[in-house]
Amino acid sequence: MSDKAAGLAVNNVHTNNKHSSITEILISALIYTLYTLFALLCIFPFYSIIINTISANDLSARGEIVFYPQQIHFQNYLDVFKIPGLWNAAVVSLGRTLIGTSLTVGASAFLGFMFSQEDMWGRKFWYRFTIITMFFNAGIIPWYLTMRSLHLTNHFLAYILPTIVAPFFIILVKTFVESTPKELQQAASIDGAGIMTIFFKVILPISKPILATVAIFAAVDQWNSFQDTLLLVTDSKLYSLQFILYNYINQASSLSTMVNLQNAGSTAMATLATKQTTTSIRMTVTIIVVAPILLVYPLFQRFFVKGIMIGAVKG
Repeated sequence: MSDKAAGLAVNNVHTNNKHSSITEILISALIYTLYTLFALLCIFPFYSIIINTISANDLSARGEIVFYPQQIHFQNYLDVFKIPGLWNAAVVSLGRTLIGTSLTVGASAFLGFMFSQEDMWGRKFWYRFTIITMFFNAGIIPWYLTMRSLHLTNHFLAYILPTIVAPFFIILVKTFVESTPKELQQAASIDGAGIMTIFFKVILPISKPILATVAIFAAVDQWNSFQDTLLLVTDSKLYSLQFILYNYINQASSLSTMVNLQNAGSTAMATLATKQTTTSIRMTVTIIVVAPILLVYPLFQRFFVKGIMIGAVKG
């Protein structure tokens, strides 16, 4: 009886393991299916815009391009690149993104490090004074009056100076620094290193994940910003690419007419397939503006998850 009972027990274990394996496979398949559908839902809007920019403009305008491109051409991009001020706006956006992101990352790294130092004079006051600006502000009109009094209207520095000190980024860096071993700073201090030496030679080298995370956030904010241009800039030489997009989306109909007139003598504009429409202008400019961020983001993605998790959880 004991041998028979042992055999039944073994069979039951194998049966349970088999059922468990099947259940796990089904659950995994369901999870992968849901995530795949979610990913497709996220990707599809970008895919839809891209195929509409390279398809026949008359079909795109009528909403007939849904899942795959038809009558593929690239005239839209050639025409949009002829839009007055586009290249200058691209240079302005690139400049503000590179300079603004660099200064924001540098300021966030240094202030986050300093606010983690217990012997800093007035540390709690200055930290709270900085953080409170996340929750309270005077509003757009006082902000505009302040910027005007500082002579930052129609000035490139209007894109840079207001974004250097970013409380949220400072919190991320401060939390990250506090999660690193204190012994590193103590050992450097015993060896005679000053506060700046500790910052540059100890903290910065081990802070690459969180700084990459801050760089992503800051770069996206700078690249996508257009409200500061709308409120502070009237000089077309200082227009950002996003502001150009904002204007062209609002004026796509007149812009398409202008582009068509410019190309009236070109054989490339002889068919409805390549004749500019409001839809083609809007979608093509959208891709041109969004593409740089889509290309750069994957390069920093490996730092992003690690940085945001370490910077958000202490310990």
